[in-house]
Amino acid sequence: MENRWNRTDAEAFDGPLGSCVYASRLLGSEPSLVLHGGGNTSVKLIDHDLHGEQMEVLWVKASGHDLATIEPAMFVALRLDRIRRLVALDQLSDAAMANELRVARIDASAPTPSVEAILHAIVPATAVHHTHPDALLAIANTPDGREKIEELYGARVVVVPYARSGFLLAKATADAIGRLSMADTVGIVLMNHGLFTFGGSSDEAYSRMIDLVTEAERHLERSSAAAASKRAKSPSVGPIRGVGAAALAKLRSEISTVAGAPVIMSRHTDATSWAFSQHQDLENLAARGPATPDHVIWTKTVPMFGRDVEQYAARYRSYYEQHKPRAPTSSMLDPAPRVIFDRELGMLTAGPDVGGADRARDIYLQTIWIIEQATALGGYTTLSPEDFFDVEYWELEQAKLDRASVARNFTGEVAIVTGAASGIGRACAVELLEHGAAVVGLDLSAAVATVSDAPAYLGVACDLTIPGAVVAAIDAGVERFGGVDMLVAAAGVFPDSAPIAVANPDAWRRAMSVNVEAFVHLLSVVHPLLVLAPRGGRVVVIGSKNVAAPGPGAGAYSASKAAANQLTRVAALEWAGDGIRVNSVHPDAVFDTALWTDELVAERAARYGLTIDEYKRRNLMGIEITSSDVAGVVAAALGPVFSCVTGAHIPIDGGNDRVI
Repeated sequence: MENRWNRTDAEAFDGPLGSCVYASRLLGSEPSLVLHGGGNTSVKLIDHDLHGEQMEVLWVKASGHDLATIEPAMFVALRLDRIRRLVALDQLSDAAMANELRVARIDASAPTPSVEAILHAIVPATAVHHTHPDALLAIANTPDGREKIEELYGARVVVVPYARSGFLLAKATADAIGRLSMADTVGIVLMNHGLFTFGGSSDEAYSRMIDLVTEAERHLERSSAAAASKRAKSPSVGPIRGVGAAALAKLRSEISTVAGAPVIMSRHTDATSWAFSQHQDLENLAARGPATPDHVIWTKTVPMFGRDVEQYAARYRSYYEQHKPRAPTSSMLDPAPRVIFDRELGMLTAGPDVGGADRARDIYLQTIWIIEQATALGGYTTLSPEDFFDVEYWELEQAKLDRASVARNFTGEVAIVTGAASGIGRACAVELLEHGAAVVGLDLSAAVATVSDAPAYLGVACDLTIPGAVVAAIDAGVERFGGVDMLVAAAGVFPDSAPIAVANPDAWRRAMSVNVEAFVHLLSVVHPLLVLAPRGGRVVVIGSKNVAAPGPGAGAYSASKAAANQLTRVAALEWAGDGIRVNSVHPDAVFDTALWTDELVAERAARYGLTIDEYKRRNLMGIEITSSDVAGVVAAALGPVFSCVTGAHIPIDGGNDRVI
């Protein structure tokens, strides 16, 4: 592992806390050291209280923050003497420990400190860093892991048997430190958990972390080569074959039912996850549990093998009932799987939102690597189900889940938005993302890929008039997010204005092709997916004022929108029995869209004998309608307020006397 400490870069960070921030970012940017808020760092300083008296202060990472992007404000200052004394207690409940950590804050408004604060306090060094190195976990998770680590590092590290994070781990570490001379010690290996390194500065603690991890990596390289002949032949990795979107949507629907809420489910087609899904000893290896108990809140203890969701849920319920006496006041978490292996589908991960599904993916890809490395060393072993249960139902770990996922109207749901590169379609995509949905944006323009950089957004450039392109685009969306709950059909064209007497046949055909034929094909493709939507499918079609009140010169556009409107009404009739509601939103004079060029606005204004500003505000309320206004109405129509409404036609035009 490369030591990336750069003295010039480090000097841009002020003081010892600044150096700790810099080191934290270096550690956090190494996925093989920490993932998704894992790890923590600290530095001890001398400060003065309000009376001018000296006091030792422990600046430690606040709980739930990501080391890769951490800022000084994400550290908490604690009275070191108060925290250090806690380890002398024989017992300390979680509630009491959390209270003591809060009380020890110098600033009462500061965030909650890391649960490892006590351990940081007792380590006799100025700077302390904690990570979960993959290489070290691979060595630790073998039958003789402790012996291997002691042989590798000798007296340079203290090895501490596994204990749950917090007071128990700090107590076990204090006991181990107390029995040894720390003169030559640079690190502490916490079995099945991670590595602490320390030093007189953040630079020194960081360098020791890199050095120890590098030694573990080299040990694996040597051992893997020596053990190659003992390994089972790895399965060949062939191309990922296409799987019907309906099969994925069905599995996601069943998982959502067991979870009690819609989930995001992602299918992974990388070579690593695919090869592991085909491993001849897959169930035996993966059923042993994750490399460290801290991962169970994202992955659960074991994956699901195959697609029998009810069977998995039943086994989880039995697991909970068997171990409930260890957490008698707990309530069972949802019994739905977070990691799924299937011979045909490969590896999939699920979560309450895209972030949860992606965390499960990242952690399990790490787990696969650790399993493979440990197997090469002589076998992969983990802790007991009791240890996993204790962490899964530990209230302090559950708090991480609460912080990571904030439920919004469409959390766990997936929307397809056509015409998403600009105008109303783009505004709808952004609005739905803000309401918690995962969004698949479709558009002819490649700009659709740049609508949002959020993980919950996937932009796919495709021509809606090409059936195969539409199917491929929706398949890509289902592989990324698991299904389709909502469709916003916003794509459309507005041909150049022309009287019927001189109508352009090509313009007519273009309007019908995009606004009608492509639309009906889109409906036919998404229907089987909407049927499987956990909360019922929803469709909102962006219509037009021209459906009810056409204008002169807009024959092709008005006729095509009227035809699409009739299709919408028929869909509402046909799909109500499937639990799918279909409504139309009819905007008028929304000028921040690609349909309205400056030339077209000027031409239409002149046709009505109005100035451009008058034309833009020619409604009864005298206001201009924007794409974001329309998007707000669309989101409302897709939401729970409209749960009893289908076949409705909602104008958003500021009031039009011809429509009214």
